[in-house]
Amino acid sequence: MAKGRTEIEVGADGVALITIINPPVNSLALDVLRSLKESYDEALRRDDVKAIVVTGAGGRFSGGFDISAFGGIQEGKGEQVNAGYISIDIVTNTLEGARKPSVAAIDGLALGGGLEVAMACHARISTSNAQLGLPELQLGIIPGFGGTQRLPRLVGLAKALEMMLMSKPIKGKEAHELGLVDAIVQPGELVNAARAWALDIAAFRKPWIKSLHKTDKLEPLGEAREILTFARAQARKQAANLQHPLVCIDVIDEGVVSGPYAGLLKEAQSFEVLLRSDTCKSLVQVFFAQRATSKVPGITDLGLMPRKIKKVGILGGGLMGSGIATALILSNYPVILKEVNEKFLKGGMDRVKANLQSRVKKGTMTQEKLEKTLSLLTGVLDYESFKGVDMVIEAVIENVSLKQQIFADLEKFCPPHCVLATNTSTIDLNLIGDKIKSQDRIVGAHFFSPAHIMPLLEIVRTHKTSPQVVVDLLDVGKKIRKTPVVVGNCTGFAVNRMFFPYTQSAHLLVDRGLDVYKIDRAITKFGMPMGPFRLADLVGFGVALATGSQYLQSFPERCYKSMLIPIMVDDKRAGEASRKGFYIYDGKRKASPDPEIKKYIEKSRSMAGSAPDPEIMKLSDKDIVEMIFFPVVNEATRVLDEGIAVKSSDLDIASIMGMGFPAYRGGVVFWADSLGAKYIHSRLEAWTKKYGNFFKPSAYLAERAAKGLSLSAPASQSKSQSRL
Repeated sequence: MAKGRTEIEVGADGVALITIINPPVNSLALDVLRSLKESYDEALRRDDVKAIVVTGAGGRFSGGFDISAFGGIQEGKGEQVNAGYISIDIVTNTLEGARKPSVAAIDGLALGGGLEVAMACHARISTSNAQLGLPELQLGIIPGFGGTQRLPRLVGLAKALEMMLMSKPIKGKEAHELGLVDAIVQPGELVNAARAWALDIAAFRKPWIKSLHKTDKLEPLGEAREILTFARAQARKQAANLQHPLVCIDVIDEGVVSGPYAGLLKEAQSFEVLLRSDTCKSLVQVFFAQRATSKVPGITDLGLMPRKIKKVGILGGGLMGSGIATALILSNYPVILKEVNEKFLKGGMDRVKANLQSRVKKGTMTQEKLEKTLSLLTGVLDYESFKGVDMVIEAVIENVSLKQQIFADLEKFCPPHCVLATNTSTIDLNLIGDKIKSQDRIVGAHFFSPAHIMPLLEIVRTHKTSPQVVVDLLDVGKKIRKTPVVVGNCTGFAVNRMFFPYTQSAHLLVDRGLDVYKIDRAITKFGMPMGPFRLADLVGFGVALATGSQYLQSFPERCYKSMLIPIMVDDKRAGEASRKGFYIYDGKRKASPDPEIKKYIEKSRSMAGSAPDPEIMKLSDKDIVEMIFFPVVNEATRVLDEGIAVKSSDLDIASIMGMGFPAYRGGVVFWADSLGAKYIHSRLEAWTKKYGNFFKPSAYLAERAAKGLSLSAPASQSKSQSRL
């Protein structure tokens, strides 16, 4: 029996119940869609069928088109279908054009193609918590089964644009208020209510509505044009490098101006083009790479079940500790926050409260929910309460001897099963656990700042860390809605180590004559949220110097040491916190270039013994991006070669979620592969000759370039495991 299919069952009431079956989310693979058409054809042929109800098995209507089929279509492998076959032949002609009425019974999910199928039915009944949406733009495509035409006709143009452009699903209750669904019922009554509704349509007691021909929700043409013009301006502003949001708006526009069938045709043609675009390929790779992070060879394939973590202890209520505490209590974990004195403890508790209050201010949390969430947090000054915790996360300052003392204390007070995690961002875990006996319990839980907002959790294991401890932390990461990436132990681990050349290459270019602000502009234009100098201001010069010295100690042969930040620190500049760094900041923290920077740069250049290089000064944006990012790619290849990361897709996700690398470029390694190892190697070789060993290609990169292999081709597993 095929995995993906539909089943038809005709009741004594004359209703054909067609159930979509393709676990886990009833995705609409081609075989499912064909089966749906066959079930419809059978229902239309049979004299004992008066009406049709479409639903999904297992409490889920449908999560949309099967994304795993995209790769085959993009590469020209597997079955190719003509543009419009699904949206016109199946969805429009067979479903919406059927001579017997149909009702969609929606529970769980109706996303993407799932919602498009439901919108082609003549009515929709939903549960109040069902999720309905068209999130296709997250994958670099547009809705391709008629969604661009039907959604505006059901909820109005402004709301439809918001749902599509922001990939924002809505709950059944809101969908009912908007007119996207016709009634809300309890899950147990869903199918029976849909049957009754379908029979009412067949008997003309309820309206028989074809969504494609509805016009009452569409704004008048003049107003519609204004809405579309505003949407285009917003899309250009918020996603300057992306074409598909503008294509989506154009397709909707076509339907509004020239009618729904013209819109369907343009949608089908545009979908085909976008499906084969680099943006779509990159975003689909990110979709699967994100799901693959939780599969770790030698850890998640051992059959271990995560232990229940009932209570978590946190040491340190600073920016990181309070952020981690916020993330945990938001997911209903009771937290004990320990500080060294009353003043620091009050500061930590206040920071957590402020994090929650910002949610209340934005309207995403009620005051009542804030109080309830905050009640999960307890502040303490000693270890007495730590006797009952299942996991501890240490988040104090980056000081080796302090951390060693803390872990020695934790071993005395915490129960033997307690997971001992550290949020260090650079210090070797073997050093931290050096003074304790149970080193199998030590693990890195490296959050990114702000910890309650940033989506990445870097889980660091040493060769002594127990697989059970990693499984436990993976489970906690998932429950607090983080994407966990498991990596090996070294200076900077995977993310910070991979990106340490990001700032250093920028400093090298400045010492050789390139303008600070030109570099930042080129990097933000490429798609990063901010350039390396704006980033240095944000994290603060103290952190930049501390981490820089760690890399200088660990990798002296390939570091570029600039004196620019130390010179600025001597002049009381510390970054954004002091309102003066590479930029100057007003009361609202708005950054502006500072002409005074020139004097520091001149001093730094003279200390480096370098003069402005005319060739560097006239670099194009493309060259700047390559000189900043190719050293990052180079370090990423070392991280892979040493087995610090098990697979390249983990580094792609880490670069996107930890450092803001643009998702539509697929992540650092995926992007590098789009340019080719040979090209990157040749550029790095040329720069090494001119500017020294900072750019020297790794042996791994050189080997891949020589053999014409991609950087993402997996290294042998035995190598990966042995280097941890």
